[in-house]
Amino acid sequence: MPRSYQLGRRQGTVDRTRLAILAAARELVASGGASLSPGAVARRAGVSRITVYNQFGSKGGLLRELAAEAHSRPAGEAAAASDPADELRKRVTDSCSLWASDPALFRRLPVVGDFELESPHDDRALAERLAAADLLRPGCSLKEAEDVIGAITSFTVFDRLHKDGRRSQTAVVEILMRFASTILERNPAPQSR
Repeated sequence: MPRSYQLGRRQGTVDRTRLAILAAARELVASGGASLSPGAVARRAGVSRITVYNQFGSKGGLLRELAAEAHSRPAGEAAAASDPADELRKRVTDSCSLWASDPALFRRLPVVGDFELESPHDDRALAERLAAADLLRPGCSLKEAEDVIGAITSFTVFDRLHKDGRRSQTAVVEILMRFASTILERNPAPQSR
């Protein structure tokens, strides 16, 4: 039976070490110049290579944790709008805020293709709310709406439009909302209140 450890006062040191390793890895990934080897991360963080392995298990574990940390950055509070069209705009705005917070990092994370702000389940739920409010254009399927929502909140599309500051974050949000209009009813019937 493995022995359980109670770190007590040492937990703060362990947490600080973990944060230092993540910060070093984030800097190396964002700089793009250095290899993201456990040794390079350890040197930058001022710890031993074995400490990196003890904290994250492997280079893959470190990258997964780095992606999870970036994903958990607050991009705004979860949308609780009663109007699904407002929720869609908020989702687009929040995703752009997250991606703009550190595009160099997101661009270089090898797992970025599988890493998006919302899950497909969330995209489907929003598409269903848009349909229930009669906000989808005639002939737009739930699957089409879900796919468009997923695309316009993805890092890949954001980066294509914003890369290197070619367009402001606000301009990107407006372009993405025009993309969103392809699934939305042009003149929705007024909602009864």
